[in-house]
Amino acid sequence: MRGFRDPTRTQKFLSCFGLIRQHFALKRHLLRASLYRKQLAARFVAWREFAELAQNPSTAF
Repeated sequence: MRGFRDPTRTQKFLSCFGLIRQHFALKRHLLRASLYRKQLAARFVAWREFAELAQNPSTAF
């Protein structure tokens, strides 16, 4: 893979990236543009909440 020199780091990145990509990958050809934008916006909100929680785990409880 281009840009990755260390196979271990490549595998580590791809194992995380696959799950994240699945969260944002919508089947655009099956959705109207307005519905696609709404669903993508909702997924970004969920991602921001998750990322904030991951940075500050003490605020979860």
